[in-house]
Amino acid sequence: MNDSMQTELEAATFRRLVQHLDERKDVQNIDLMNLSGFCRNCLSKWYTAAAEDKGIDLDYEDVREIVYGMPYAEWKEKFQTEATADQQAAYDNHEHG
Repeated sequence: MNDSMQTELEAATFRRLVQHLDERKDVQNIDLMNLSGFCRNCLSKWYTAAAEDKGIDLDYEDVREIVYGMPYAEWKEKFQTEATADQQAAYDNHEHG
């Protein structure tokens, strides 16, 4: 496999991950953080950092719109629920990058 094909496959995998997260709006970011140590916001930060590494200036909010499929404020209003005490306690007991 050449570098170009690897990049295409990685891009397709990223798009599928974003699609999967879009299909699972019931899964809250705090759930993702507690189980896997990353969430939709982390993906947005990683995307922005990758752009910066290439000298591309992207606005973080614009990138979050790519990951969330809509402006973050809209997603938060429509789909984000209040964290339970157990979720928050689990979150507080983990390190976050």
